Amino acid sequence: MRKIKNVLILGLLIITAFSCSEDVMDDINKNVNDPTDVASNLIITDVMTRTAFNITGSDLAFYAAVYIEHSVGVWNQSYNAEIRSGEPVSATTYNNSWDAMYRNLGDLKLIIEKCSEGGAEEGNYHTLGIAQALNAYTLAMLTDVMGDVPWSEALQPGIVFTPNLDSQEAIYGEIMQLLDAAIENLQKETVFPSLGGQDFIYDGDAGSWLKFAYGLKARYTMRLSLRSPAYADVITYANQSFASADEECKYAYNAATTYSPFYRFYTDRDYLGASQSLADKLAARNDPREAIFWEAHPAAGGFELAPNGSPVQSQGRYAISAISTPTAPTFLLSYHEIEFLKAEAYVRQNNLDPAKTALLNGITAAFQKVNIGLTAEEAETYFNDEVLPKFNANPLAEVMNQKYIAFFEEEAVEAYNDYRRLKAMGDNVIILANPLNNSQFPLRFTYGASDVTTNVNVRNAYGDGTYIYSENVWWAGGSR
Repeated sequence: MRKIKNVLILGLLIITAFSCSEDVMDDINKNVNDPTDVASNLIITDVMTRTAFNITGSDLAFYAAVYIEHSVGVWNQSYNAEIRSGEPVSATTYNNSWDAMYRNLGDLKLIIEKCSEGGAEEGNYHTLGIAQALNAYTLAMLTDVMGDVPWSEALQPGIVFTPNLDSQEAIYGEIMQLLDAAIENLQKETVFPSLGGQDFIYDGDAGSWLKFAYGLKARYTMRLSLRSPAYADVITYANQSFASADEECKYAYNAATTYSPFYRFYTDRDYLGASQSLADKLAARNDPREAIFWEAHPAAGGFELAPNGSPVQSQGRYAISAISTPTAPTFLLSYHEIEFLKAEAYVRQNNLDPAKTALLNGITAAFQKVNIGLTAEEAETYFNDEVLPKFNANPLAEVMNQKYIAFFEEEAVEAYNDYRRLKAMGDNVIILANPLNNSQFPLRFTYGASDVTTNVNVRNAYGDGTYIYSENVWWAGGSR
């Protein structure tokens, strides 16, 4: 009997031990710091930060600044981009930004699903609208610089392994639909709490995001001017966007735990020098920003501008940006851009009086950026003495050159987009100096290596990368 009891006890111990070990084994591969379900208000914070630092203020902006001659590449990869050696056609050049954009789009897709009908946060209209606006922004950034890209079949891991590319025309149709949906949702009543401090840009204010969405509609409507000009719509949308610089969509840095991307690019890499061609444009206008934009390199014996297309590859020789301060914000959409969009639209309608007003507003706002610091009075004097005579001689040229100057550094990608659009429309009003542009101006950026090496559809579209010198994107008159 005692033997039977011992056997039973031993069996129970074995079962208990096995049960405990099974529980341990069930949990052993779980990462408690990587939950499988996260609330949308937490996901969207990461999206906003990534948008500012890994997309808008990323390699896309650093290379665009070189191509558009806001800066000159004077060292390493930036120098190679300047002299068109390797970097512009390489699939590795923009890979980090490529991956960041698709990660953003994946997270935004998840938020939109959560907050839409049938989702776990159905009725969370304001977060839904913000996500839709940021989705439109990220998708436009992707297709504007790269053309046709995987989209409708993308972001389906384990289901679609090699998504096909969608046409830029189709993608732009979806961008506009996303913005229309965002505008609708941001005006709805919701029982869900505001994002508050989880929103690093607007502190959860739906009205501010609504103005951002309208501003994006103005920007992208203007982008399509070659294909379908609609200047009255640009003005209508812009008038529903920002009314002052206090409302613009920008990501701020505190210089303690966060730093401006261009500042970090200088301190970490020191690859860019002051652009001779931009300095020439400022000098031709007696523009007071000429004395503000640059300073001598700390290692240099004096102040020297870098020649576009033919600098000496050197660190410590050429002047560097003086506005790349630690707290210089990243602009997703600025108030001065809204005013310049209105100015161009009015000029295209030959409605010059309101064009002048919008142009003055844009210049004044650009003068008063935190890292520029010129006054409204200085802007008005400059406008009357220098800008107005040039505007009267060629209104479109002066509007677009003022916008180009105002975009210096933080908004280089938008300056790059404007330049390609204007060239496609036959408006050669922004003159670049790099002689290599005659045959090797990058008309687009290459796809990321992570997909060139794994997706046959992207690899076939990439080829050897030299298409970037000959094929415009669709909105600039190309076929892809």
